[in-house]
Amino acid sequence: ITVAFDDEPERKREFAASLAAAHKLNDLDPAEVVLPGVEEIDPVEVFERNRDTILRLLHERLTQSDDLVAVAKKWFSRSLMLDVNDGHLNLAEAVLDLAEGGPLSTENILEQMGGIGKAPEALQVFSLNYALAHDHRFDEVGPTGQVLWYLTRMEPQEVLQTPLILRYTPIDHDPSFLTDEMISLIEELDDELSPLEFTDQTITEATIALIYPHRRIGTLPLNARMRRIFPTALRTPRVWVTLVDGQDGEELTGWVVREERYVYGLGRLFRKHKLPVGAYVTVNRGDDAGKIVVDFASHRTRTEWVKLITPRNNQLAFDEQKRGIGADYDELLLLGTDDIAGVDALAEATRQQRRPLTSLIRIVITELARFSPQSAVHAKTIYSAINVLRRCPPDPILATLNSSPDFEYVGNLYWKLSDS
Repeated sequence: ITVAFDDEPERKREFAASLAAAHKLNDLDPAEVVLPGVEEIDPVEVFERNRDTILRLLHERLTQSDDLVAVAKKWFSRSLMLDVNDGHLNLAEAVLDLAEGGPLSTENILEQMGGIGKAPEALQVFSLNYALAHDHRFDEVGPTGQVLWYLTRMEPQEVLQTPLILRYTPIDHDPSFLTDEMISLIEELDDELSPLEFTDQTITEATIALIYPHRRIGTLPLNARMRRIFPTALRTPRVWVTLVDGQDGEELTGWVVREERYVYGLGRLFRKHKLPVGAYVTVNRGDDAGKIVVDFASHRTRTEWVKLITPRNNQLAFDEQKRGIGADYDELLLLGTDDIAGVDALAEATRQQRRPLTSLIRIVITELARFSPQSAVHAKTIYSAINVLRRCPPDPILATLNSSPDFEYVGNLYWKLSDS
């Protein structure tokens, strides 16, 4: 054959092709041939280096097919699937109903309902998964790598709808008013509503300080660090987990509400150990897969001065009284109350009145300044108290403190009402 080269069009070279005679080049294993200038390539390494791009392109191509369908990241031909009818779905609902809603694996459901014909089990599992996923009665709640089903109507209401106390209506604020000191505080608080990212994929433990909304409703924030501990399967908005009390080993049912960024099911643990607002709570992956250990640093109960929320005439007020505390806590976040119903009514009234954030901060500083000789309140304490009235991350609070003439900065993240 005659070959012309792009870099030298006038130059032509001749090569032997389709050589039938015995020659050592005919005996080479093609897998061992390395082209000049090209290093030997490991396909596993290529995939790991380009994993996200390859998977994205593959997913795009698969979804373009009218015949392929996916359940839990597994693909199958629609034309080969079994027919799952209303009778099968009603049986599946009855099985889950007897199991108090679930969760049950697809294999377990199939076994109890007698299967779908005599087809191979893998085909029955995929076909039933697909049918359940398209029926509002069923919710897929398994963590990554597992498919578990639950009856939607038997899930806690706090899981199906975000509790009012956790709902945040975004507040416009200018990030340019956030100083480096403030940004460090935002990162320390790690509020799940703050736009923070935590890239360390290796952590197995995370600690947060409870604020009032989470302590009141029995939840943990699914913040930047917590998202590395709890399962957050992208294919489902809710994930069922087992929560283990690190103090006594009691197991509780937990729910990871991924899109709304909270974990529900901690109310019993908080009440049992009388954890205050501001208590440090640590979570880590247990030895058993699928179990999350929730713990805190306990000690002999000590009497401490605590600022108690004491609503008067549906207005925010605080008293300082002694209370017994048996856990480590952040003293700047520490709050308590003996009138939960009154605080709930106060929060509801605040939501109805739609007061601007500046007004709420002014009320909080006015009430808390009484406990300080300098009439100054730390930004952490302001953040903690504001979240009794309405859910709000620290970012807009700090930006408002620094931008409004109503407030005066006195150093070390302490603020007071301006003299004007």
